[in-house]
Amino acid sequence: MLVVDDEPAILRALERSLGAAFDVVTCTAGKDAMAHVERGDVSVVLSDLRMPGMSGLELLAATHALDPDLPFVLITGMPSLASATKAIERGVFRYLPKPLDDHELAAVVAQASQFRRLALVKRAALELRGAQSTPRPPGVARSFLQALEQLWVAFQPIVSLSERRVYGYEALMRTSHPDFRSPSQLLDAAERNEALDVLGRAVRARAVEGSSCTPEGALLFVNLHPRDLTDPMLASPESAFGRAASRVVLEITERASLEGIADLQRRVSDLRRVGFRIAIDDLGAGYAGLTSFALLEPEIIKVDMSLTRNIDRSAVKQKLVGSLASLCREMGTIMVVEGVETPLERDTLIALGCDLLQGHLFGYPEPVPSTPTW
Repeated sequence: MLVVDDEPAILRALERSLGAAFDVVTCTAGKDAMAHVERGDVSVVLSDLRMPGMSGLELLAATHALDPDLPFVLITGMPSLASATKAIERGVFRYLPKPLDDHELAAVVAQASQFRRLALVKRAALELRGAQSTPRPPGVARSFLQALEQLWVAFQPIVSLSERRVYGYEALMRTSHPDFRSPSQLLDAAERNEALDVLGRAVRARAVEGSSCTPEGALLFVNLHPRDLTDPMLASPESAFGRAASRVVLEITERASLEGIADLQRRVSDLRRVGFRIAIDDLGAGYAGLTSFALLEPEIIKVDMSLTRNIDRSAVKQKLVGSLASLCREMGTIMVVEGVETPLERDTLIALGCDLLQGHLFGYPEPVPSTPTW
């Protein structure tokens, strides 16, 4: 693998970190790196973003002009949505912020090496059949990049009826792009194109930006994909989101499995240490709640709207929600009920001991946090 960075100390550290598992060649300039790429003896490129002469983005473009199947990992101490978007557009394999975790970096490089071997096998198979190999960079579809540029966040109030105040606002991902009419479509596209981290960072940045005019003391609820828990930028004090940790609640959905997230409890503990609160979202709509409770020990649970809908006409739903409310009081866990749309649903929930409610009855998701309808 080829490692490129203009700081010799960082080069030595990367060589020590990766040298045990990989044959590492180092360069301090993009021009020298291209000489290695042109010889065709490189399987993976790891490069810093900011370098004099030829930047990491320029090196990425030049590399893929010669060999579109060569995995390229870009690292930077100054991550931004703009540079991440450009990197994805040019076919970057992964975009990693510094400081780098040695284990994560080794795993990324190992995966990149596997992809390289697979690409070479596919190329050989094409040549064996006499077909012309026309590899394409592993970039992201143009429509997804456009959707990312047109990303915005809507805010829906969560109210405390007993105190007649806004408890918080949930930040909901939206885009103006016509190909992505629902958040799930945008998430699916990000997952297909291995850009979940870029999408997550963009949503979090816009959520904090747009919440600046919320009432004092109101919390900001932000949804996380389970993969976001592995993003080292999630709690970074260098980001506006990390600095806002004390007023942010991270919603982790029950609709997605937490399996495969290494050191989950340590990661959640680290998030709490900097001030974040944890909520389980969509309770009652996905994976086993006991598993989520045991792993996350949430301060807040959000009851899925499937249990709220027509609860005034369902004795079974009333029993379930009433039991949840009672259990949460015993455990000292805060409960928010989503999807409240009618006065009868509201009144039934109040009778069951629920106080924190969210839904169209109180306010629709709006680009600017709005005053709820009482």
